[in-house]
Amino acid sequence: MKKTLLLSTLILSSIFLSGCIVSTASTVSTVVSVTNERRTTGEMIDDKTIGLRLLAWSTKDSKISDAHVNFMSFDRVVLATGEAPNNDLRSYVVKQVQIIDPKVKSVINEIIVGPNSGYLSRIKDAAITTQVEVLFQDQEVFHPTHVKVMTENQTVYLMGKVTKREADKAATTAAKAKGVRKIVKLFDYLKTRPTTEIERDRQRELNDQKTAELKKQQAELDAKKAELKKQLRALGDNTEGTPY
Repeated sequence: MKKTLLLSTLILSSIFLSGCIVSTASTVSTVVSVTNERRTTGEMIDDKTIGLRLLAWSTKDSKISDAHVNFMSFDRVVLATGEAPNNDLRSYVVKQVQIIDPKVKSVINEIIVGPNSGYLSRIKDAAITTQVEVLFQDQEVFHPTHVKVMTENQTVYLMGKVTKREADKAATTAAKAKGVRKIVKLFDYLKTRPTTEIERDRQRELNDQKTAELKKQQAELDAKKAELKKQLRALGDNTEGTPY
C-alpha cells in the first residue's frame, strides 16, 4: 500500500509541479469524435500546432522559469493562466504567445501577479477539471466535446463554440463540481446550432424510431410464432388422444 501511494505521488508530482503546462483539450474528451466538432479541421490543426509551439517555448525560455503558466488554445484564441512574480513577466508571456505563432487571434490573459501555486492546489485543480468533464457526460443539452475546460486556483474556465442555452447549461453543470469557486465563460457564441448537427440529430432520431418499430414488429412476430406453436402442440395432443 505504501509503495503504491509513493508511486502515485511521484507520478502526480512530475505532472503538476512542472512550471508550464499547455492544454489544448480537456482530459476526459481527449478522444474527440470529429463528427461532433464545431471547429473546422484547419482550426483543430492550428490549435494543436499552437499548443505544441507554446510547450516548446515554455520549456526553453529561461525568462519564465520563475513563473507557473498554463495555456489552452481554442479556435486560435489562447487562454493564459497561472502566476508570475511581476507585471513585466506577465506582459512578456502574452506578447511572446502572439509572436510564437502568428495564427493566434488573441490572448486572454488570466495570469495573476503573485507566488506560484503549490502542489496541493494543482492537484485540486486537476480534480475539479475531471469532475466537470464527467458531469458534462451526464447531460443532453450539448456534446461534451463542444466545451473545453481548464481550472486554475479553483476557477473553472470554459471555452467553445456554443449557443447561449448551451453556455448556461455548461456553467451551471460545471458549478456542481466540488471545490469550484468561480466559473468564467469564454465562449464564442452561436445564434443557433449548426444545421448539420440539427439534421444529424433528426436523422438519428428517425433511425432510433425505425429501430424501435422493427423491434416491436419482431416481438409481435415472435409472439405469434409462439402462439402458433402452442396451437399446433395442442392440436397434436388432441389428435393422439382421439379414439377410432
